Amino acid sequence: MKFDRLNWIMASMLGLLLITSCSSTDSIGITQEITSVLPSATPVQATETVGVPSDQASVLEVGVSGEPGAYSFSVKISSPDEGCNHYADWWEVISQGGDLIYRRILLHSHVDEQPFTRSGRPIPIDEDTVVLVRAHMNTTGYGSVVMKGSPLDGFNAVEISPDFAAQLSEEAPLPEGCDF
Repeated sequence: MKFDRLNWIMASMLGLLLITSCSSTDSIGITQEITSVLPSATPVQATETVGVPSDQASVLEVGVSGEPGAYSFSVKISSPDEGCNHYADWWEVISQGGDLIYRRILLHSHVDEQPFTRSGRPIPIDEDTVVLVRAHMNTTGYGSVVMKGSPLDGFNAVEISPDFAAQLSEEAPLPEGCDF
């Protein structure tokens, strides 16, 4: 009896060790650290963006606060900013069908602040509405690493085509310039 119990304990410990030593990797090669996003602004983050083209901006984290119909999103972006000639000029919230829900214009480049976080509100969605949060570069367009989720269930990094709903890049509001 003692031998069977000891084997069970050893097997359980080995299983636990294997589970905790693995990272969660999605099908596009993005290693993710997953936590839940609650209305209290707890972030979800992609800790690495392996394989992301060096000329694209990527959304790494989305924090949510507020209430249905008037959420505030705090969005962490990594972008290859070089100055006003090449910088992330906005992040936006879009529906799964490609409709623009909200856009936060970025007024300047973030050459010495990478990654950076900027907030925007009000985001007029319900707590269970699934949306995409993505970033845009003024020279190369939309990035392929975005966050998909809802205020209720949280956000996870996914890859979409940079061409998905690309026509939104011409829809207002648009930047009127770059401060620095």
